[in-house]
Amino acid sequence: MIKFPAKLSTEELAERLRVTPQTVNRWIKKLGWRTEPIPGVKGGRARVIFMTPDVVEYIANTPAVLDVTTVNQIDEPARTYSTNEADRLWQQNADILQNLLPIEQQRLNALLKREGIVGFISRLGLSDKQA
Repeated sequence: MIKFPAKLSTEELAERLRVTPQTVNRWIKKLGWRTEPIPGVKGGRARVIFMTPDVVEYIANTPAVLDVTTVNQIDEPARTYSTNEADRLWQQNADILQNLLPIEQQRLNALLKREGIVGFISRLGLSDKQA
């Protein structure tokens, strides 16, 4: 479920959902969402929406939100950030391995089983015993 603050302006909600502010205003009128004017904005047209459970439920079931969450899930795996150099290098290596094609992963697995880590390091030219 998407988390929202207690109140959002129509512009903020529209931006989060990748819809126009006019769409959000239509939902407010159609569904009778509770709003209040933003203090200090002339004309009284700028409003904030109270993010009540019924508002959040409606938003969660809109195609706009379903598309946004799908896009966000497809992007990249979540990264862990660390100041430890060894952890950073381990994460970089893991990222490289995850980006291999399945056939490449199978071939690498077979190579490691056949030659072990010493053979693998030697083939990469990284061993201490340089010829």
